Amino acid sequence: MFVNDLVSDSITRIRNAQRAGKGGVLVLKSKMILALLGVLLEEGYIRSFSEVESSSYPKFLKVDLKYYRDSPVISEITRVSKPGCRFYTSIANLKEMYGGLGISVLSTSAGVVSDRMARKLGLGGEVLCRVF
Repeated sequence: MFVNDLVSDSITRIRNAQRAGKGGVLVLKSKMILALLGVLLEEGYIRSFSEVESSSYPKFLKVDLKYYRDSPVISEITRVSKPGCRFYTSIANLKEMYGGLGISVLSTSAGVVSDRMARKLGLGGEVLCRVF
């Protein structure tokens, strides 16, 4: 399986699984995806994630999706920075999503963090995705 953009692929898999009402989804494993899922877990958008035991390549991660009253917790997840058009922002230009109810996930010099953490650290960076 060849995937050009792992972040976009993972976001699409999560979005499609939530819309279909699935309990979990498999995504390809990479350091960036592990960091992205860590932020989603920390912010409460997913229940958990774990590596699928397999001796084959590629490696997969199982993401357990979160629902509240039979509605998906993630109602919107979109990719912002794409391989062909990167989107960087300073912390001063970073807008809150839906009055602070959603988050932006940034890749900064301190790692992959949410916009709330980036404001605390005073760092800008590449906006990977937005989640609400």
